[in-house]
Amino acid sequence: MKIDLVLNGREVTWDIAPGQTLLAALRDHQVYSAKRGCETGDCGSCTVLCDDQPVNTCMVPAAAVHGRRLTTLEGLLGDELMVTLQREMVERGGIQCGYCTPGMLISFYALLKENGRPSNEEIRESLTGNLCRCTGYVKPVEAVLAVVKERDQTGGQAE
Repeated sequence: MKIDLVLNGREVTWDIAPGQTLLAALRDHQVYSAKRGCETGDCGSCTVLCDDQPVNTCMVPAAAVHGRRLTTLEGLLGDELMVTLQREMVERGGIQCGYCTPGMLISFYALLKENGRPSNEEIRESLTGNLCRCTGYVKPVEAVLAVVKERDQTGGQAE
């Protein structure tokens, strides 16, 4: 079955198998930032943006993204907001093994694009469905708060 979509700003046509998950299709097309974790939609390590909304690719049939716009971490490389998020996550110790990091970054990115000044509670809520067994959640939340503070100080230029 063929599907058409926009992947990281580029129109593509994929040949997918019936019942194939989006995660499997991404891997078949050399997109690796979405990590294979629980495969039940619980860990968030496979999170990407579908039409600017975070989705767990292990739970989405690949056929469901026909005509949609997908953005993966690869597609956000060099994006000023993503670069700032990555820097703050590293500087504040918000990563350790890194397995959950792509999903967290995608979730944080979506939050900050929608709400430039999220509260601590809103940041924590954006992590619902992102499991981290190494770092936990305090340092990643602090990293997002630092991004918000930096954006306030620079007039919102880190976006």
